[in-house]
Amino acid sequence: MTTDQTRLQSLWDHDKAANMSESEKLLYRSNLLGSDKRVTNYGGGNTSAKALETDPLSGEQVEVLWVKGSGGDVGSIKMDGFSTLYMDKLRALKGKYRGVEFEDEMVGFLPHCTFNLNPRAASIDTPLHAYVPKAHVDHMHPDAIIAIAASKDSKAMTQEIFGDDIGWLPWKKPGYELGLWLEKFCLDNPDAKGVVLESHGLFTWADDAHECYELTLEIINKAIAFFEERTADVPAFGGAVHNSMDADARRGVAAKLMPAIRGFVSGQQNMVGNFVDTDTVLEFVNSKDMPALAALGTSCPDHFLRTKICPLVVNFDPAKNNIDAVLEGLEAQIATYREGYAAYYDRCKHDDSPALRDPNAVVYLIPGVGMITFAKDRATARISGEFYVNAINVMRGADAVSEYCGLPEQEAFDIEYWLLEEAKLQRMPKPKSLAGHVALVTGGAGGIGSATAERYLSEGACVMLADINPENLDATYENLSSRFGADVVRKVIMDVTSEDAVAEAFAYTAVEFGGVDILVSNAGIASSAPVEETTLKLWNLNMDILSTGYFLVSREAFKMMRTQDMGGSIVFVASKNGLAASPNASAYCTAKASEIHLARCLALEGAEAGIRVNVVNPDAVLRGSKIWEGDWLDQRAGTYGTDKDGLEEMYRNRSMLKLSVLPEDIAEAAYFFASDQSAKSTGNIVNVDAGNVQAFTR
Repeated sequence: MTTDQTRLQSLWDHDKAANMSESEKLLYRSNLLGSDKRVTNYGGGNTSAKALETDPLSGEQVEVLWVKGSGGDVGSIKMDGFSTLYMDKLRALKGKYRGVEFEDEMVGFLPHCTFNLNPRAASIDTPLHAYVPKAHVDHMHPDAIIAIAASKDSKAMTQEIFGDDIGWLPWKKPGYELGLWLEKFCLDNPDAKGVVLESHGLFTWADDAHECYELTLEIINKAIAFFEERTADVPAFGGAVHNSMDADARRGVAAKLMPAIRGFVSGQQNMVGNFVDTDTVLEFVNSKDMPALAALGTSCPDHFLRTKICPLVVNFDPAKNNIDAVLEGLEAQIATYREGYAAYYDRCKHDDSPALRDPNAVVYLIPGVGMITFAKDRATARISGEFYVNAINVMRGADAVSEYCGLPEQEAFDIEYWLLEEAKLQRMPKPKSLAGHVALVTGGAGGIGSATAERYLSEGACVMLADINPENLDATYENLSSRFGADVVRKVIMDVTSEDAVAEAFAYTAVEFGGVDILVSNAGIASSAPVEETTLKLWNLNMDILSTGYFLVSREAFKMMRTQDMGGSIVFVASKNGLAASPNASAYCTAKASEIHLARCLALEGAEAGIRVNVVNPDAVLRGSKIWEGDWLDQRAGTYGTDKDGLEEMYRNRSMLKLSVLPEDIAEAAYFFASDQSAKSTGNIVNVDAGNVQAFTR
């Protein structure tokens, strides 16, 4: 690679920053630094600025620390993401400090230092910024720096690369004591520009925002250059012992593994998966040293808080493609990991430690295939994967030039089960009702399908939109992903009458999300013709889509749900016409009746596995529905002797409640059957038709 490709480039725009306040420059600098994952990972690191502000009570100028608040991300932070604290009060805190044994109690004093009633909670790293006697401070987690920090001889390496510009401090858990260490280092080394924290990251500082930004880039680039020079001819991780399978084969293995793993690890809550098979990951999982390095665990606290102490290496051999044997032994392998994690907890716990958390692995490494991560939601699973890629980069550098060192087990435990970290977890909002659930919606680009997808997304589910119309599917995907986030929405072109297409769509869903909990079978067609004018082709088309298509997607859902062994919910969107005959629609009505009876049959078969199958029967949902476009609308209007504009009014007046039925009404019923509100319901039908006596179930 050329220097331009591998070095960080300055993105600072002097014209843009010219009229900014110090706090605005802090935000600008933070966003620039966080925009490149080589500088810091998501949520990792923090930035600060000390600036003069007008005290709202006295009207006098006071020194205020602006510092990234608890739980924020520098790349996406806004002004309200920063905590603000009086510097004179932060300095006064030194008089309250009773020593390292009591340092955690200092967090309780931080709210008393708040400036201007700022509600943003201050993070545990606040003292690390407050006591550095410089106006601007960056604390970043660059892979190249952590590779130095996690090396056996990190102190000597820091001196070799940076000289006296950058100092070194031994490992110390973040907190008040480390803040005092940093202050002492700065006072003892007034010409130093920063410090490497062993097994942690980088601090840099300056009295000018732009100077601080440029310094941070300069130091990281020096580290990158050092590793490029020293590792150019060194095989990564001891060289390869496995070859990667081709891309389709890798995804095929992941599609089989992920629902199985998901079933084993979702005991406490439904988990969502993420699959990564980038060159970086494949180089690591295929290497000779991977098992030993993986067992050492990660080093940087941010890494193992997201990835647990170490990953699980799946017993897969890409040369043999022994996936069946792996699946057969997977339960035992996962149980062994749990036992090991519980033993780690028992070895390291203190009298006041929080209770043992989920003992399952977060990261799964598969030789020849890639990496799988599971977490409580899709974004967390993805970010956990990103953090382990950071750890891979760290291990590559440290292992090539020195000896990689994970954190000592007890130190790792004390971070993972830190009471302050537990308090942060307890403050997290209650999960939404469908959090961790994955839904596949056929006919997902239509009015009912998109409304149902939106309802599920609003309750925390991940949704795979399946439809046969590419243009409508793209538009629906763009709409929903822009509103709910790209992590939780996927799309797939699927013809429900094709066995291969259906199987491929479910495999794709497994790779993207880990499995399927909810199937909404909603793909539709509508036709209208007197029986003597109903061709065999038209009859078969209705049967293929509305009966056979519902069978094919349900069969595939059953396979995946049985593999997961987590139960599931299948919702058929049928029609009032499946219960009540309608003139000039024999093919449509018969296919819908078949659909309803199929649901009853599947409810019988699925009950022992906790798979519930229920039916929503709409009537006359015109708004947004694709089946009401074109000939069907003309035909039904002709059947009832009205025009297009009068058809919806006719249906409304025909109903007992004199109400129009909208896609959102069907979506609400589909949500009910997908949620725990209907946990004791299967084989049922809910009519959402504004009242139609002919469709009363009997």
